[in-house]
Amino acid sequence: MARAKGGGLLVVGDPWFSRQRTRARIAELSIAHRVPGIFVAREDVLAGGLMSYNASSGWHIRSAAGYVDKILKGAKPGDLPVQQRTHFELAINLKTAKAMGVTLPPSLLLRADEVIE
Repeated sequence: MARAKGGGLLVVGDPWFSRQRTRARIAELSIAHRVPGIFVAREDVLAGGLMSYNASSGWHIRSAAGYVDKILKGAKPGDLPVQQRTHFELAINLKTAKAMGVTLPPSLLLRADEVIE
């Protein structure tokens, strides 16, 4: 991160990145090198990441449960419609922003579903 001198970091959803120690380490390096990052999960923000933007995990669970219910009742998986996410959640860690010296616009903070101080 430090050598690439990029303007930011995007951490995508991947099982390796989802491990708690990996989340914390990526957040720690991001802060140390002042590279703001956007993550896929709220848990990454709780671990010290700057922000996350994704459909809520509750949506994924409810959606999957609905499909399982229909399939168990006899529906053919190929006949089920593809569902599109309709609500995304934005989480912001102000403590991380301050540690990096990043000032976030008030309009972004107002749009956030969760602001961690």
